[in-house]
Amino acid sequence: MVNGEANFWDQSIWSFVTVLAVLFGAMIVMNALRRNLPFLRKSLIPSSVLAGFGVLIAGAVWKRLTGKPMLSTTTLEALTYHGLGLGFVALSLRSTEKQKGRQARRDIFNTSTVVVSTYLLQGIVGLALTLALFYAIKSFAAAGMLLPMGYGQGPGQAYTWGKNFSDLGFENGISYGLSVAACGFISASAGGVIYLGRIRRKKNVRRVENAEEIERLTAETITAPGEIPLSESVDKLTVQFALVFIAYGIAYLLMYLVHTLCSGIKFYDNTVRPLMWGFNFLVGTAVAIGLKSVLNLLMRKNIMKRAYTNNFMLNRISGTMFDLMVAASIAAIDLGAFSHKEFVLPLTLTCAVGAAATYLYCKWTCARLFGSYEDEAFLALYGMLTGTASTGVILLREIDPSFETPASSNLVYQNLWSIIMGFPMLLLMGYVAKSLAWSWATLGIMLMLEALMLALMFRGKLKQLFGKGVSKQEGK
Repeated sequence: MVNGEANFWDQSIWSFVTVLAVLFGAMIVMNALRRNLPFLRKSLIPSSVLAGFGVLIAGAVWKRLTGKPMLSTTTLEALTYHGLGLGFVALSLRSTEKQKGRQARRDIFNTSTVVVSTYLLQGIVGLALTLALFYAIKSFAAAGMLLPMGYGQGPGQAYTWGKNFSDLGFENGISYGLSVAACGFISASAGGVIYLGRIRRKKNVRRVENAEEIERLTAETITAPGEIPLSESVDKLTVQFALVFIAYGIAYLLMYLVHTLCSGIKFYDNTVRPLMWGFNFLVGTAVAIGLKSVLNLLMRKNIMKRAYTNNFMLNRISGTMFDLMVAASIAAIDLGAFSHKEFVLPLTLTCAVGAAATYLYCKWTCARLFGSYEDEAFLALYGMLTGTASTGVILLREIDPSFETPASSNLVYQNLWSIIMGFPMLLLMGYVAKSLAWSWATLGIMLMLEALMLALMFRGKLKQLFGKGVSKQEGK
């Protein structure tokens, strides 16, 4: 850099491109290995997760040899943070059909109650363990609340709240949150393999080896009548990216406006600010839904002649954002944090107990709520509640390759209910790490919320709570 001006050969000009090249390259390599190595394919670990671990190991070797980091940690963390928001915006812009039928609506609502109650269970288990460890080894008392963020919410929220907790005194909080998310993917794969092995022995379910067996793309799948053409004065994919980034940019402007107006107010600085910036994906989702409503209104008024959104391309954008988020989040873990017992012991205990609790709880609830497709519901929910929605879909495809059961659509349509019912717990994230008293209070509040969710889940069906569950015929 000369006279404050960047040169084309400056490292800062190429840093972002280098990080993307390494992450995408690692995903291509790991995907090839996964397709050709049976033990990797059978593990069901997504290629993006393998890529993240590959870059993490390569980065550790590089740093030992050169003394310098291989990739910019700031860039990796930014990709993790924004990947979640951009992915949710892309999903929210899609056109969705309203689910019809009383049973379909009931299953969607039941799915959301399982999701939120599992978040609460993970929070209760994690926080109870780290509170006990606080008195034993003086570890960070509120660290256990990163379990539902890493397992239930995924790497984006694990990073966000790990950073917020680090600002409140949790040393290595970012690496802790990202490590929880990484352990979640391992738990999803291990639990999925165990469950699939059990049902295959009982039901002789055929394994799906290749994506070609399940993808049945048609022209209608890729583009719908009345949409803008694939290539005109501006490419159709460019339009999709434009809508995603416009919505996300508006979300940023709204958050920045609130930040500018409220900065300096104690309640805002201590409580609202971390919540608002931590839930950037919720603000982005709300803006995207609003933008989609405006576009639909313009279509109905015949002001806009053609539809600008395309579900196929928006799905691909969200998939790319989530893959980047996952790979970047694992690559951003600081392995130096594993030298501290205050880091390793809580992480190991909460992740192991959290995985077991999530597995058993999902198995118990799915048997009682989704009678005719309890196996499919379990794999979809357990995969999502330890990894991401994509992980749930990967597990589900093993026994339901054509998505013939409602399990996959339940994952899509449950989001709104989950946001509404899960908001009290998300609100607690802004308080739990403030003091030891708040940690204990949060544990008590979550226990009451869990009881409420169970009552809502088994409304009018108390016999199901400890019985065998709904009949196969009733679940159809």
